[in-house]
Amino acid sequence: MTRKAREKFAFVSSGFPEAEEAAARLQATYGSTPIEDADVIVAIGGDGFLLQTLRETMSTGKQVYGINRGTVGFLMNEFRENDLRERLQAAVAETIRPLEMETALADGSVLHALAINEVALWRQSYQTAKIRITIDGKVRLEELSCDGVMVATPAGSTAYNLSAHGPILPLDAPLLALTPVSPFRPRRWRGALLPERAVVRFDVLEADKRPVNVAADHTEAKSVLTVTVSQSRRHTATLLFDAGHSWDERILTEQFRY
Repeated sequence: MTRKAREKFAFVSSGFPEAEEAAARLQATYGSTPIEDADVIVAIGGDGFLLQTLRETMSTGKQVYGINRGTVGFLMNEFRENDLRERLQAAVAETIRPLEMETALADGSVLHALAINEVALWRQSYQTAKIRITIDGKVRLEELSCDGVMVATPAGSTAYNLSAHGPILPLDAPLLALTPVSPFRPRRWRGALLPERAVVRFDVLEADKRPVNVAADHTEAKSVLTVTVSQSRRHTATLLFDAGHSWDERILTEQFRY
């Protein structure tokens, strides 16, 4: 975007006291534009609130700049009161494509949802889930016994995916992470890296005995039968990072933590 296109920005906050205080101070210093007229949405809070803001501005052309005033801030920029205009003009833009989920439920309904982080399935009861995995129409794993399994985007690879020992992906990597949660059989399977255009289908086996839930970020459904996941070609969101603290730098730093 041009320099002029980042001159109008609006502040939104998660509602927590620290975020509200920071938003008030920044608005007093810089003023604020109505959200519908803004070029950049400055989201103040944690990663969860930033993802919510990205979902709400999906495919609008607006860019989102996160400022950390929450408990988790991997996607956020550092809070400072000074030089915000300069930081926004110099910020690096990263385009994110969400996942599209279609799931058939046991009651006969079908649910569609978008996910910026991941689409995750997990067992609904004490019984281990049994799930068949098909990639682009070919069965790749006839039966996975596990607590759950997920498809994660590069943006989501440092969230639930990472806690399940999945790989960290650079934001511009043309890949998706397919990661099991507590796999029991096959014991040696630890997931896969898929091309970003792959279509992943999960079939829940023995669904009556072993019910499974699914969540596309914050959209959850119970007792699913099949779940199909693919990267959206229609929707995009744009995230801004400070020039000196890019996503690539954060990814490298995270991989060398011990």
